[in-house]
Amino acid sequence: MAVEMTRRRFDELVADALDLIPPAFASAMDNVVVLVEDRDPEDPTLLGLYHGIALTERTSMYGGELPDRIFIYRDAILDICDSEEDVVEEVAVTVVHEIAHHFGVDDDRLHELGWG
Repeated sequence: MAVEMTRRRFDELVADALDLIPPAFASAMDNVVVLVEDRDPEDPTLLGLYHGIALTERTSMYGGELPDRIFIYRDAILDICDSEEDVVEEVAVTVVHEIAHHFGVDDDRLHELGWG
């Protein structure tokens, strides 16, 4: 059974998850925004998505680019959770997972680390 939660509360959980990022990593994030959307139009079950050029792939030619985007998909997360505590945990995992992609960490490594 999906959890019901206001958009405002969900946005607060995303902000709380961003606050969990260690300061050294948070300050290293560059030209990236985190957005909350209801669902990914191509894959409605997707929980999050990183779209951009990872920091590890940027060269000296990088410049003038639009910000990378991290999408956190509210309805998809709420669909798989049974309680608000589940939502808190899933939001944190999803935010960390997508930020790790910004730093060039791939899915295989994230699964090894328990952030899959």
